[in-house]
Amino acid sequence: MHTDLVAALDIGGTKIAGALVDGHGRIHARAQRATPAQKDGDTVMRAVEAALTELTASPLWGRATAVGIGSAGPVDASAGTVSPVNVPGWRDYPLVRRVREAAGDLPVELIGDGVAITAAEHWQGAARGHDNALCMVVSTGVGGGLVLGGRLHPGPTGNAGHIGHISVDLDGDPCPCGARGCVERIASGPNIARRALDAGWRPGPDNDTSAAAVAAAARLGDPVAVASFERAAQALAAGIAATATLVEIDIAVVGGGVGKAGEVLFAPLRKALTEYATLSFVRRLAVVPAQMGTDAGLVGAAAAALTRAAGAAPARV
Repeated sequence: MHTDLVAALDIGGTKIAGALVDGHGRIHARAQRATPAQKDGDTVMRAVEAALTELTASPLWGRATAVGIGSAGPVDASAGTVSPVNVPGWRDYPLVRRVREAAGDLPVELIGDGVAITAAEHWQGAARGHDNALCMVVSTGVGGGLVLGGRLHPGPTGNAGHIGHISVDLDGDPCPCGARGCVERIASGPNIARRALDAGWRPGPDNDTSAAAVAAAARLGDPVAVASFERAAQALAAGIAATATLVEIDIAVVGGGVGKAGEVLFAPLRKALTEYATLSFVRRLAVVPAQMGTDAGLVGAAAAALTRAAGAAPARV
């Protein structure tokens, strides 16, 4: 039985999570820091180092054989650098080198956060048993990853499957990535909320203007809230259908905070998919909610590190 531990980091625009994870995906120690996303690069790195320091203080740290990182992207796994759209202080930031130094020179494996979530869902979640899958996280941003031919397909730089920056509206709003009409610009949580507010939706007494609040209003039948989720679902469907047409996936797994909206999102998403996935070989494409929850990024980063450390896929459970 493979029982070695690896350290895992899940780095996003809101939080930096860390854990010690075993070869069956079980988490044995945790650490977390807020991401100072609008600060300079070294300030952000100090938050990463603080999370790592907490892990190294664990009595289990001596069993750690590698570090896996799932980071908001784009990432460049070949160069060991990251340039997250939502962390402007990190541009071509040498994250692998800095983490290796902080972790006592353990080997470090870097993948995009969407790829990490895909690894987790394919290992233990909704994509388990599927040889060709797209897994997505729809939250503050929109990311994704691919499983092709039964294996994780991160691509040369670790960004393959980054569906959030497929353009689905050629004359749409500018996206922070530099393009227009990206899936993320339409379907991410902040953009769902922005669109609803712009169209006249108003929050309740708690003044909650999050996408979760818009989803709650949509469940109660608020037409503006419903319309904002329908627009997000249309953008997601267009991106999913384009991906399926290119690489013949048979399942799309949707997670993240927006994915937790349930049928408010999935009902219009499945309907819109019938309008975009029209070719015979993609008509049976299934769209399902993710199963791995908030630990998906950590478990997926651990899977990448375990694969590097052992030279084989981590154990299935």
